[in-house]
Amino acid sequence: MSPIKKSLSYLVVGGVSVAGVGVANSLFKDVQFARAQEQVNASRDQLQKMEDFATVYKIVGKTVEPSVVSIEVHKTVKAVSMQGHPEIPEELKKFFPDRDGDGEPDVPGMGAQPDMEQIGTGSGVIMQVDGSYGYILTNNHVAGDAEEMTVTLSDGREIKKAKTLGADPKSDLAVVRIEADHLIAAKWGDSDQLEKGDLIMAFGSPFGYVGSMTHGIVSALNRQAGILGRNGYENFVQVDAPINPGNSGGPLVNLHGEVVGINTAIASRTGSFNGIGFAIPSNQAKQVFGQLKDKGKVVRGYIGVSIMDVSRDPNLAKSFGYEGDKGVLVQETYADTPATGLLQEGDIVTSINGKKVDNATQLRNIVAGLGPDEEATFTVSREGKTQDVKIKIGEQPSDLTAMRGKGKKPSLSRNENGEKGDANSDALAQLGLKLTDPTPALLQRFGLESDQQGAIVSNLDAKGLAAKAGFFQGDVITKIGNEEVLDADSAKAALVKQDVSKGVRFYVVNREGSRFVFVKNEGK
Repeated sequence: MSPIKKSLSYLVVGGVSVAGVGVANSLFKDVQFARAQEQVNASRDQLQKMEDFATVYKIVGKTVEPSVVSIEVHKTVKAVSMQGHPEIPEELKKFFPDRDGDGEPDVPGMGAQPDMEQIGTGSGVIMQVDGSYGYILTNNHVAGDAEEMTVTLSDGREIKKAKTLGADPKSDLAVVRIEADHLIAAKWGDSDQLEKGDLIMAFGSPFGYVGSMTHGIVSALNRQAGILGRNGYENFVQVDAPINPGNSGGPLVNLHGEVVGINTAIASRTGSFNGIGFAIPSNQAKQVFGQLKDKGKVVRGYIGVSIMDVSRDPNLAKSFGYEGDKGVLVQETYADTPATGLLQEGDIVTSINGKKVDNATQLRNIVAGLGPDEEATFTVSREGKTQDVKIKIGEQPSDLTAMRGKGKKPSLSRNENGEKGDANSDALAQLGLKLTDPTPALLQRFGLESDQQGAIVSNLDAKGLAAKAGFFQGDVITKIGNEEVLDADSAKAALVKQDVSKGVRFYVVNREGSRFVFVKNEGK
């Protein structure tokens, strides 16, 4: 074959090859398009079926709304006395006459004011029906101090004679009883089954708009928001379902139409919903509801300890031979309480009755839910060894604040009178501490018991290790490591044996109670 023919043959072959690739590409694009079109059609079908999902919301609404109520509350607010008008500078008071002869200027609009009636609105949910009585669960801040209430049912009926059977500020819950026929109770759900991402709906009367419903998801669990104060029981479900003023006391429900929470509060800078709402878990609310309905009050379990999360200071926990990062450290055992002589300062509680305890909130909630005289098994780590401690639960006193600072005093006595002066050492300088012996004047100044022994922190460097670890002026060091501290000299002697680079554990007392402080020089 001549070179020319060879070239032609190559061209021909090449031409046939190029044509084959073009056909293949066209077929591939056709298949790709067909698949894309099929996917679009399938998605359209799915979107049509999503109407069924919307139906779920509608059904939940029809299931729950008959149990949701609106509550209008009337309360009397005491007028604030304007006696003295401290907000008015003395040099300006002379320009206002004293017509009534009380020695104070008569400022327009600032005379004696009558008590004022405050009207507020909230929500609630009927959780039990017994004959002609309905029992409504709502918030304490809605119905707790109510003098008059008007409860509006979902069908528009207004019930004037509503009675608050009991209110509990520590959980912010209250139970209201009404008398009416044809009442429908909601169904309890299990809040322990909630997980982040679960779909939920909130019902209530935001801004007075009765019969409102919103939806969202569970954003977080076990939230402490600092709303209920130091003695409050907070274990909130955080949600992003819009909750606004007036929603308080309304139910939070799951897709089964079960009440899994009671809407309570919002985190907001404006007073309106900003994406963060809080609800009391139904398992906590159910327990409180039963006691308020039957007894008018809540009786909680109590053991008598001051506690802290291990996670707050893992190094402190390690100083007791504990290697875990979760659990609850016993800071102080109060005198004459169920825990006296059974739990010790430095114990780390890891479970109660076999239920894992990761933090102080869990421990408080578990103990509070136990009945007085019930025996509970506390699994603790003590000096690095695990053991079980059985405690007979007591009844929580009404004034928990009075129990603080009632811990055990050192049994030894020495230097009851006299002050030896400041104990300064290299260790103290490294820590940024200045210590002195207890004197009657210092003990009184810092609000301590007159027989308190130890070394008083009379001064400390605000940028020193001790201050950063949590020491305060007026703290009294009673132990360093495992050594008793009776005065400033014994504190100095105990510190000489310690290595700050490895960490030093202190046990301190102040007017608030007792606690551990762990100080370690981490270096730079």
